[in-house]
Amino acid sequence: MSAVNPVGNAGHHTGTDTAAHRPRRLSIETKAAFKTTEFFAYIAAVVAVLIASMVVGDDDGHADYFRADQAWLYIVVLTVGYMISRGLAKSGSRDPYDESR
Repeated sequence: MSAVNPVGNAGHHTGTDTAAHRPRRLSIETKAAFKTTEFFAYIAAVVAVLIASMVVGDDDGHADYFRADQAWLYIVVLTVGYMISRGLAKSGSRDPYDESR
Protein backbone atom coordinates (compact mmCIF):
# COMPACT_ATOMS: atom_id res chain seq x y z
CA MET A 1 0.00 0.00 0.00
CA SER A 2 1.32 3.43 -0.93
CA ALA A 3 1.61 6.51 1.30
CA VAL A 4 0.02 8.56 -1.48
CA ASN A 5 -3.75 8.59 -1.83
CA PRO A 6 -5.47 8.38 -5.23
CA VAL A 7 -5.76 12.18 -5.40
CA GLY A 8 -2.00 12.49 -5.07
CA ASN A 9 -1.64 14.28 -1.75
CA ALA A 10 1.56 13.05 -0.15
CA GLY A 11 1.36 12.32 3.56
CA HIS A 12 -2.34 11.50 3.46
CA HIS A 13 -2.73 7.85 4.33
CA THR A 14 -5.84 6.18 3.07
CA GLY A 15 -8.00 4.63 5.74
CA THR A 16 -6.37 6.41 8.69
CA ASP A 17 -8.05 9.82 8.44
CA THR A 18 -10.71 10.17 11.15
CA ALA A 19 -12.12 13.36 9.61
CA ALA A 20 -13.10 11.43 6.49
CA HIS A 21 -15.38 9.19 8.59
CA ARG A 22 -17.35 12.02 10.19
CA PRO A 23 -20.62 12.90 8.45
CA ARG A 24 -20.54 16.19 6.58
CA ARG A 25 -22.88 18.93 7.84
CA LEU A 26 -25.16 20.07 5.04
CA SER A 27 -27.36 22.76 6.58
CA ILE A 28 -27.25 25.08 9.58
CA GLU A 29 -29.85 26.86 11.67
CA THR A 30 -30.19 30.65 11.64
CA LYS A 31 -28.26 32.79 14.11
CA ALA A 32 -29.46 33.17 17.64
CA ALA A 33 -31.80 36.13 18.00
CA PHE A 34 -29.50 38.18 20.23
CA LYS A 35 -26.70 37.94 17.62
CA THR A 36 -28.68 39.71 14.88
CA THR A 37 -28.84 43.38 13.96
CA GLU A 38 -32.65 43.19 14.00
CA PHE A 39 -32.53 42.51 17.74
CA PHE A 40 -30.41 45.58 18.43
CA ALA A 41 -32.62 47.72 16.17
CA TYR A 42 -35.68 46.44 18.06
CA ILE A 43 -34.11 47.27 21.44
CA ALA A 44 -33.13 50.75 20.21
CA ALA A 45 -36.66 51.38 18.91
CA VAL A 46 -38.24 50.29 22.20
CA VAL A 47 -35.89 52.52 24.19
CA ALA A 48 -36.61 55.43 21.82
CA VAL A 49 -40.37 54.99 22.26
CA LEU A 50 -40.02 54.90 26.06
CA ILE A 51 -37.79 57.98 26.11
CA ALA A 52 -40.12 59.86 23.75
CA SER A 53 -43.13 59.07 25.91
CA MET A 54 -41.26 60.27 28.99
CA VAL A 55 -40.01 63.50 27.39
CA VAL A 56 -43.27 64.56 25.76
CA GLY A 57 -45.42 65.77 28.58
CA ASP A 58 -48.09 68.23 29.54
CA ASP A 59 -45.92 71.34 29.72
CA ASP A 60 -47.27 74.88 29.36
CA GLY A 61 -50.89 73.88 29.86
CA HIS A 62 -51.03 71.55 26.86
CA ALA A 63 -52.44 68.05 27.01
CA ASP A 64 -50.10 65.05 27.06
CA TYR A 65 -49.73 64.13 23.38
CA PHE A 66 -47.85 60.86 23.90
CA ARG A 67 -49.39 59.03 26.83
CA ALA A 68 -48.00 55.84 28.39
CA ASP A 69 -50.78 53.63 27.00
CA GLN A 70 -49.98 54.86 23.50
CA ALA A 71 -46.26 54.18 24.04
CA TRP A 72 -46.96 50.62 25.18
CA LEU A 73 -49.18 50.08 22.15
CA TYR A 74 -46.25 51.09 19.91
CA ILE A 75 -43.97 48.72 21.82
CA VAL A 76 -46.45 45.88 21.25
CA VAL A 77 -46.54 46.70 17.53
CA LEU A 78 -42.72 46.70 17.44
CA THR A 79 -42.65 43.34 19.26
CA VAL A 80 -45.11 41.76 16.84
CA GLY A 81 -43.08 43.07 13.90
CA TYR A 82 -39.88 41.69 15.39
CA MET A 83 -41.48 38.31 16.01
CA ILE A 84 -42.74 38.17 12.42
CA SER A 85 -39.29 39.05 11.08
CA ARG A 86 -37.68 36.29 13.18
CA GLY A 87 -40.31 33.84 12.01
CA LEU A 88 -39.61 34.71 8.38
CA ALA A 89 -35.87 34.35 8.98
CA LYS A 90 -36.34 30.92 10.51
CA SER A 91 -38.94 29.71 8.01
CA GLY A 92 -36.39 29.29 5.25
CA SER A 93 -33.89 27.44 7.43
CA ARG A 94 -33.83 23.86 8.56
CA ASP A 95 -32.45 22.02 11.51
CA PRO A 96 -28.91 20.75 10.99
CA TYR A 97 -28.73 17.36 9.42
CA ASP A 98 -25.84 15.15 8.42
CA GLU A 99 -25.15 13.07 5.36
CA SER A 100 -25.70 9.88 7.35
CA ARG A 101 -29.45 10.49 7.80
